[in-house]
Amino acid sequence: MTAPLHLAIGSQAEFRDAVLATLAAALARDTRSLLWVDPDFARWPLDDPGLIDAITAWLRRPQRRLMLLAGGFEVLAREHPRFAQWRMPWMHAIDARTPSELPRLDLPTLMLDDGPTVLELWERDPPRGRAAHDPAAARTARDRVDAPWQRGVAAWPAKPLGL
Repeated sequence: MTAPLHLAIGSQAEFRDAVLATLAAALARDTRSLLWVDPDFARWPLDDPGLIDAITAWLRRPQRRLMLLAGGFEVLAREHPRFAQWRMPWMHAIDARTPSELPRLDLPTLMLDDGPTVLELWERDPPRGRAAHDPAAARTARDRVDAPWQRGVAAWPAKPLGL
């Protein structure tokens, strides 16, 4: 059993630590799915070797799925080249989408598992938010992004069309 997750986020360093702690808590729960939401993922620690190792080990388990919802993936690919390259052999387990109707900047910053684990930012610059085991907050956050996810369109293909 892991310790309860409850972290306040008030700086970029605390956001980085909260992303890693939230991921560790979700994986310790043996979650089957993770949903990450952000307009562009520029500030996320996606090139962190520990994060990549943890996601790799998790995706090796059966029926795991990483879902990414972003306004676009150009910034992520540019700012996090290690993560962009890492995802290639895992494309079968990664579902990347962009919302078809919601303006890109209206996307929240969230990390959700399939249970009570939630990381949410209320402000992006500077980062302000929290990471917690909070079933009510997780349900509210999931409801907030369900429609954009369901109406989202596939994005960030392994290879651009025509090349």
